[in-house]
Amino acid sequence: MPRARAPIPILYRDDHVLVVSKPAGILSVPTPGASGLSLPEALEHDGIRALPVHRLDREVSGATLFALDEATRADLETAFRERTVRKTYWALAQGRVLPARGTLRFPILEQGSFARVSARGKASETRYRALQTLRTTTELEIDLVTGRYNQIRIHFAHAGFPLVGERKYARGKDSPVRFRSRRVALHSWKLAFPHPRKRAEVEVEAPLPPDLTELLERASR
Repeated sequence: MPRARAPIPILYRDDHVLVVSKPAGILSVPTPGASGLSLPEALEHDGIRALPVHRLDREVSGATLFALDEATRADLETAFRERTVRKTYWALAQGRVLPARGTLRFPILEQGSFARVSARGKASETRYRALQTLRTTTELEIDLVTGRYNQIRIHFAHAGFPLVGERKYARGKDSPVRFRSRRVALHSWKLAFPHPRKRAEVEVEAPLPPDLTELLERASR
């Protein structure tokens, strides 16, 4: 018998907005040819019909925003376009990230399911600060200013500090890390957005899931 799936954790909910903690390995939206339930489908199985507003990579976990009606979705999509949504990520990068605080501004050219740094790409901005430097890794807090495809992963790989578990954008780079991660060490940690109906800002935090907590413990040894 298949193992029962745990309900998707809810971080915030009212009559118009829903924020959940997406597990790693589940798609943010249905994708043709992809296996497994997407996040909206999993929520529907949990008795919630929700409309996606933004996406996380399949490997990435954490706070994900949904609308519960079409008008709210339109308003939240506008907030994303106008960059009034604050998206803060947790990450574990390979090596010692220097400077300890900075901004990466490599332009990104999106090419279907892949993207790369290119002068022909769109302007992209990622702000970060080191939370702590460990033996062979750096724990980071990241503010995503723009939202290009795979932006954080591409920026840190291009800067010479691929995220732990990065397989898509770290090819040909020697890793100083002597332990492995089953997925990329990236988590949507905090989300703050203007509520379309309450006219107030909502702030939500998604705790690190057990696999990343365990990964951080291994990195600290």
